[in-house]
Amino acid sequence: MSIEIPTPEQTHLTEDDVRRIVREEVARAFKKDPGSRHAAVIASKGTLDWAYPPLILATAAAAAGMQTAIFFTFYGLNIIHKDAARKLKVDPVGNPAMPMPVPMPDVVTAMPGMVSLASKMMRSRFAKHNVATVADLLASARELDVRLIGCQMTIDVFGYTQDDFIDGVEFGGAAAFMSVARRSHVTIFV
Repeated sequence: MSIEIPTPEQTHLTEDDVRRIVREEVARAFKKDPGSRHAAVIASKGTLDWAYPPLILATAAAAAGMQTAIFFTFYGLNIIHKDAARKLKVDPVGNPAMPMPVPMPDVVTAMPGMVSLASKMMRSRFAKHNVATVADLLASARELDVRLIGCQMTIDVFGYTQDDFIDGVEFGGAAAFMSVARRSHVTIFV
């Protein structure tokens, strides 16, 4: 069975009409299920390449109108640390999938200085392709009211203090974050 969809000219709908209808449909869906307006992201990795996924996903969710929170635990705390520029690096030994300009054996990627070289290469690739920096993504997250939650237990275990982290970070334990996650339809572990 074939269904013929009328064109906008046949239905006399303007672009504004279509946009209004879509907004109304989205609003109706949100009223039916308020959990669909919440996203919860867990950031557990503390390298440069792993800092991007939770920040990009969270800012995208917030830009789509979702109330969003990121829970930074274990090495993910590096992302929100005041010294993130120094802490966020890429280790080619720890990431064998990392594309290198020329094929290199593991013994070469393990040599002193390769972490700095790989980190510089990754930052250069991001800049070449106009990818926002981690600092820019964090600023966007704060502008979009993404809640940045540092895991208090991990902070205590690693000997950090709350003053070690950027402005705008909240602090709480797993139970506090679970109260956010249980109300979310989108929960992502990175």
